[in-house]
Amino acid sequence: MYLRVTLAQLAPVLGNVRQNLEKHVSWITEHGPTSDLIIFPELSLSGYLLYDLVPDVALRPHDPDDFVFRELGRLSEEYRVDLVVGFVEEDRRHRYYTAAAYIHRGHLLYVHRKVYLPTYGLFLEGRDLAPGDSVRAFDAPWGRTGMLICEDFWHASPPYILWLDGADVFIHHSASPGRGLRGRGKLDSSRFVEEVNQTYAALFTVYVLHCNRAGIEDGINFWGGSAIYGPDGTIIAQAPYFEEYSLQAEINLKEVQRVRQRLPLLRDERPELLMREVHRILHARGAPAPFTPPPPSAPPAAPSTRRS
Repeated sequence: MYLRVTLAQLAPVLGNVRQNLEKHVSWITEHGPTSDLIIFPELSLSGYLLYDLVPDVALRPHDPDDFVFRELGRLSEEYRVDLVVGFVEEDRRHRYYTAAAYIHRGHLLYVHRKVYLPTYGLFLEGRDLAPGDSVRAFDAPWGRTGMLICEDFWHASPPYILWLDGADVFIHHSASPGRGLRGRGKLDSSRFVEEVNQTYAALFTVYVLHCNRAGIEDGINFWGGSAIYGPDGTIIAQAPYFEEYSLQAEINLKEVQRVRQRLPLLRDERPELLMREVHRILHARGAPAPFTPPPPSAPPAAPSTRRS
């Protein structure tokens, strides 16, 4: 099965949801007819350095009156294209999350809330946003898929969980700023992200579709460089650095099967060993024991027919 992917490496306008929606509409109108899936970057509907703007840009994707998701759903259905968009989600108790939504044929199929919020250096996400509390794969129309947002895939456990949960395609999107210039004009931040994504693709024998934003926001430059990696770790396509760009490629999902026949890492994985050793480490640290459900009770014995 072939999947036509577009990575929409755009530069959102900080704090202006309506203007960013117009940018999404323009990109979907242009690339929807030739794509099965369009992926936008982290916080593509709001911009990244939000701080006190968080409540003003927050959306409720499950609310039928949310005009942004109503319009995105209409476009998804009209062009028969799936969409991944980044936004601030507000829950019913007015907590805010960095989130990614997967939209299929006008329907909200899945929402992932960012689990790891960087709050160090120039990052202050934990000040205004709550962390998500789950990492799960879901069934997209073309196969089992997982979504992670930026700092999520700087940690080893979320991609590993998605792999165990059946994902054959990882969708990573980010708003990664440029930091640490090295030789030959290569940034430390871009080098690290590219190496990590390429390693995950090869180690977990999955496709990795990474969309990073571009543009300058409040003096910070976002490096772009969105890329698609095959299940053997090869780079299939990559966008240029720093500029808005639509990266399009067609991927053959049967390559996952071919690579896993040659390299059966998933077959030989031992998650029960991992669980046992993690429990041992937590116990050594004095952490409370994880909840273990009790074994099922035995069925009641049949009434005796003996007479006393």
